[in-house]
Amino acid sequence: MRAPNPLRARRGPHPLAGLLPVICAWTATASAQSLSASDWGYYGGDAFGQHFSSLDQINRANVSRLQLAWTYHTGEYGSNFAASDKLTFEATPVLGFGSLYLTTGTNIIIALDPLTGSERWRHDPHTSRTRHYAEASSRGVALWQSTERGANGPCQRRVFSGTLDARLLALDADTGRPCGDFGAGGEIDLTHGLRIRDRGDYLVTSPPAVFGNLVIVGSAIGDNRATDVERGVIRAFEAHTGVLVWSFDPLPDSPAHPAAAGWDMAQAARTGAGNAWGVMTVDVEHGLVFVPTGSASPDFYGGERLGDDRFADTLLALDARTGKPVWHQQLVHHDLWDFDLAAQPVLGDVEIHGNPVAAVIQATKTGMLYVFERTRGQALFPVIERHVPASHVPGERASATQPFSTLPALVPQEPVRPEDAWGLTFWDRGKCRDLIASLRNEGIFTPPDTRGTLLMPGYAGGVNWGGLAYDERRGRVIAAVNHLPMVVTLIPRRDFAQAARDPVFKQSEFAPQTGTPYGVRREPLLSPLGLPCTPPPWGTLVSVDLRHQRIVWQVPLGSTAGRTPWFVPDRTFGMPNMGGPIATAGDLVFVAAATDSRLRAFDIETGRELWQYKLPAGGQATPMTFRAGPQHQQFLLISAGGHPRLGTPRGDALLAFALPLANLPVQSASPPAAHTPRP
Repeated sequence: MRAPNPLRARRGPHPLAGLLPVICAWTATASAQSLSASDWGYYGGDAFGQHFSSLDQINRANVSRLQLAWTYHTGEYGSNFAASDKLTFEATPVLGFGSLYLTTGTNIIIALDPLTGSERWRHDPHTSRTRHYAEASSRGVALWQSTERGANGPCQRRVFSGTLDARLLALDADTGRPCGDFGAGGEIDLTHGLRIRDRGDYLVTSPPAVFGNLVIVGSAIGDNRATDVERGVIRAFEAHTGVLVWSFDPLPDSPAHPAAAGWDMAQAARTGAGNAWGVMTVDVEHGLVFVPTGSASPDFYGGERLGDDRFADTLLALDARTGKPVWHQQLVHHDLWDFDLAAQPVLGDVEIHGNPVAAVIQATKTGMLYVFERTRGQALFPVIERHVPASHVPGERASATQPFSTLPALVPQEPVRPEDAWGLTFWDRGKCRDLIASLRNEGIFTPPDTRGTLLMPGYAGGVNWGGLAYDERRGRVIAAVNHLPMVVTLIPRRDFAQAARDPVFKQSEFAPQTGTPYGVRREPLLSPLGLPCTPPPWGTLVSVDLRHQRIVWQVPLGSTAGRTPWFVPDRTFGMPNMGGPIATAGDLVFVAAATDSRLRAFDIETGRELWQYKLPAGGQATPMTFRAGPQHQQFLLISAGGHPRLGTPRGDALLAFALPLANLPVQSASPPAAHTPRP
């Protein structure tokens, strides 16, 4: 299942060659395998979700010598999988207990030797392959270790993961066998006790959060089917037994609910979603779990959920022990744009007037950054309610204002003018000019309309689930940002079925929004040649200095390779992307994400590209980094599986990169201190 390791092939033969590397690897990494000291023990790197590593063996002086060390193939291409047209491989592995752990898009959980990439165990939970899921991705797992004194036997160390068919699994981290004392034979049916409208549209795609002996899980819910879709209830289960400890529905289920004032209660009862499909972050010291929530249903018409839809599109700080809200900040009122909070909240110190303040940083699809004091939720950089365009659609009442961050916006917020149209030729530029002129287009937060509305940014972001990297030393946030314009058109109910059959719109996405007067059609704003109608870049990598509240650099991310006619040379215009960056103490930012299937390294100070590698498939995942082996060799790891909606090549590969052993710095034999940000 893996390719030979060229970096280790130079060693001469030895009678114990097969045994010694394993012993050395285990010994060398044992001190870093507890979750508190692991190089990458959590989806976001550490418990703070910073996507930052203190490792610096690979640095800007030597990154150009980075080579492929090993490749592991999962073997999962979606054979006989009904949702194979949506299948991705977006996993970010985690390192703990001496192994790397990851999941495929079909929920197969795998443990690997971190030094060689050889498979240690593999567990297939037999997620139904006949169901048509709303999406088919699984971004990772969560690890947990029992703290009970004198405990022994299996499952003292566990791997927790959710599935597309809405189960929560608990496996023994050493063997991959289900933990029989958890739920029913090692799993919990997450649909139990909930209103399930469509089984394939209620699923789990992000790793759970862990707080003490609690495993906290949200859900991904298929968008735009109807008003009465599944509710986005967040639940915490006891890690040993699977007993439900608490549950919290972000949408009001009674007049006593803390969000009830923002709703018509009869409408709230019919509404669904408001779900936490992204990654949650736990603040152990303050006993909080930070939950980013999505839009209430459906996304593009809110006439059946009038009001601000409080606790939807909200950063929620819940008491991790009880699930009760401690504070909240709604970042989109009455969402009509699918601007749900997708990125993981990031915890860390932020310098305010020269003093460090414990903060939570939230990136959004609107391309805005929000920073709040962690325990009480006050904005550390002002948030201003600004007037935005009104809706022209009967029955709709768009919010008159929206909360704008005073930090620099990562995407333009002004209207796109017809004269801004872009194209490779006069012909396609003219077509784009006419298309832009035909749409409603008044800048960010222009409501959807029956004539068609140009969304900039679109519903893919800004910043999507790939989230942020945060270099706390520098006070720098790094994000991969989308600038891809989208078009959303509301279609009166009487015309919807015919429009959905119209071959003119065969590349568009239709959704019925049952229970409302309108269905919806949406698509990217593209020229006849298949490129965006607005000027590049269409994807960027951005560094923001929070101390000085400025963008330090912004560079195009990705080239047009494979996206233009044969007569047009490849250009690094910056392309649409899905996935996130990581940063390291080696003064580097690593990111793939863009549609050209390349993994890149950038200088964290300047944004200059220092290295790239052509992946065998689309790299729509967030990388990670760790140490292994007797020389504490630093590896860079990424999943390359492609993304159907971005049109990148499909694959099943996990690739590890490292410096040649002969080039390792001498001092790397002593492991660097673990990264422990201040709480």
